Amino acid sequence: MHSFIGKWISDGEFCALEPRDVFHRHLEPKELPCDEHRNRHILFRRKFSINRKATKAQVYISADDYYKLYINGSFVAQGPAPSYHSAYNYNVIDVTEYLTAGENLIAVHTLYQGLINRVWQSGDNRHGLILDLELDGEIVVSSDESFLTARHTAYREIGTAGYETQFLEEYDSRAREVGFEKPDFDDSAWERAGICLYDDHTMKAQESKMLVFEQISPKIMKKTEGTLFLDFGSNYVGYLYIRASGRSGDAVTVRCAQELNDDGSIRYALRANCKYEETWILADGESTLDQFDYKSFRYAELTLPDGCELHDIHFIARHYPFELRTRLLPEYASDERLQNIWKLCVNTQKYGVQEVIQDCMEREKGFYVGDGCYTTLTNAILTLDDSMVRKLIDDGFSASFITDGLVTCLDCSFMQEIAEYPLMLIYLVLWHYRLFDDREYLAKNYPKIVKLLDAYRRDYESDGLLSELDKWCVVEWPANFRDGYAVDLTERQICHEAHVSINSYYIEAIRTANKIAAELGVEPYRDETPLYNAFLDAFYDKERCLFTDGINNDHVSFIGNVTAFGLGMCPDEKSRNNIIKMIDERKISSVSLFGAYLLLMGCVRFGASDRIGEIMLDRGAWLRMLAEDATTTFEGWGKDTKWNTSLFHLTMSYGAMFLADIDLEALLK
Repeated sequence: MHSFIGKWISDGEFCALEPRDVFHRHLEPKELPCDEHRNRHILFRRKFSINRKATKAQVYISADDYYKLYINGSFVAQGPAPSYHSAYNYNVIDVTEYLTAGENLIAVHTLYQGLINRVWQSGDNRHGLILDLELDGEIVVSSDESFLTARHTAYREIGTAGYETQFLEEYDSRAREVGFEKPDFDDSAWERAGICLYDDHTMKAQESKMLVFEQISPKIMKKTEGTLFLDFGSNYVGYLYIRASGRSGDAVTVRCAQELNDDGSIRYALRANCKYEETWILADGESTLDQFDYKSFRYAELTLPDGCELHDIHFIARHYPFELRTRLLPEYASDERLQNIWKLCVNTQKYGVQEVIQDCMEREKGFYVGDGCYTTLTNAILTLDDSMVRKLIDDGFSASFITDGLVTCLDCSFMQEIAEYPLMLIYLVLWHYRLFDDREYLAKNYPKIVKLLDAYRRDYESDGLLSELDKWCVVEWPANFRDGYAVDLTERQICHEAHVSINSYYIEAIRTANKIAAELGVEPYRDETPLYNAFLDAFYDKERCLFTDGINNDHVSFIGNVTAFGLGMCPDEKSRNNIIKMIDERKISSVSLFGAYLLLMGCVRFGASDRIGEIMLDRGAWLRMLAEDATTTFEGWGKDTKWNTSLFHLTMSYGAMFLADIDLEALLK
């Protein structure tokens, strides 16, 4: 752990701001206006001299909300990965290759977004940069008042995309700060940075890796009068890079899209509630588009002014380092359809995972616990790298300072609680142990699991069943895949009724805690038998040998039974066979994000793994995505199965887990 000599610094607007508490329970919202301080692009520069080329140089750096680092005019890295201020990430970056003997320049572009959303813990009045530069073991530069600072005026807000997720940008290449990262830039009019008077960050080294960047050339370029069409061949996440020559003040309209309309035009009003239409104002001579925030797209369209000439165009795709180290099961390799599903899911994992496991790449960019458990597990199985799993587990439990029942979306200022999600986190802890055999990490997390289950028991358990939940119960999403689930699941209200789905998750969480206790050689957390008996008494229909939805109704839904099946609630062979019969009749495409995973996991659990390939070949599931030209997995089985479908959504990439050459049964033993 690095002990910073540098201080948190900012400009005159932020130095004297006291932090604002953005945290609250889901059903106890706060008024948090975000109009005064928002979309602040704040720059820092510091020149320094060294008398020799360093053998090893590294920078310790962080910024709130985000930074892009340049040394001597070259882009170095960006970060940090989102985190809470109480355990805030800093990065350690080797910068030896960027430094020279003599004068050098560190330049940093920081953003304070200032919105309450799922991306960062922002809207909290915390902004700043902290930095130490170490040469051969000696700190030679630290963030303090010797740094110069200025506001980058090239970025004008022209709306937001998604759920107030990011600002749409008008980027003005004429702004006086353009080129601020270059050593010969004139910063004589810049102000001295100030020390943040009320800084309360507690720092920790970021344990996950830094992003990597890949240059993708257009597969198709078509120029018509005044317009250039680009197709990069697949959906990616990142930035459009363009160099152009033109006249000062000329405007280029930049539109990006994930798909085309029926007439071949680009659909820049995305299904996922993002309208990717922005503006680039040219300077005299050559200009370079430098958008700060990233988007998810495949296609782009540029509307060009007269006389504008383009010199270089590519997609800068950003993603977490990815190396595929697990192969497709040999028995599936001969089926081209399963090969294509595998490739779709692997490609989604490779290019979709960012600094955290997000759900979608455009509308929310949220670090969700629930589906994140499945997608981090898939990432670990494919790469044999557990860093994303650890990121989710560590940050999930770190949210206990908000509520000991944990929250839905991590490392952000958007407060939501979904009842199933923290319970899934418990399973992920055991799955991680099964895969990586890290007993020390298992022992570290067991007390946190106990604390979480104690909170659920205290707040919601009565007569062995969970009810009166002040956390939203999703059960399945979107709601049209719930098959008439006969329990009121309205968000932002208490779910009074005990129901089969949340109680299945709860009992399996307790079973999992007991398995962990056995691995650690400690007493079981508690006896699950009375809870399971109460569960069967409440929900198991002995005549139909199926599960009803709620304690107050006798409705039998597909999702209710798939959930019980996947989480091991079936009391006998007849109930298992009846649910498998339902699966054969209804097929996997009758459930969605959560049910499809549980359906497949139930097949693994009950010795029906040989059915998985056939189940996944349902033409309404992954094959439907491929038939609709998917290059990355959708949020639903098809473009029209949800009203705001993301066409780059990580969750359904878990299909690769069930096709991989790995012993999934060992995860459930």
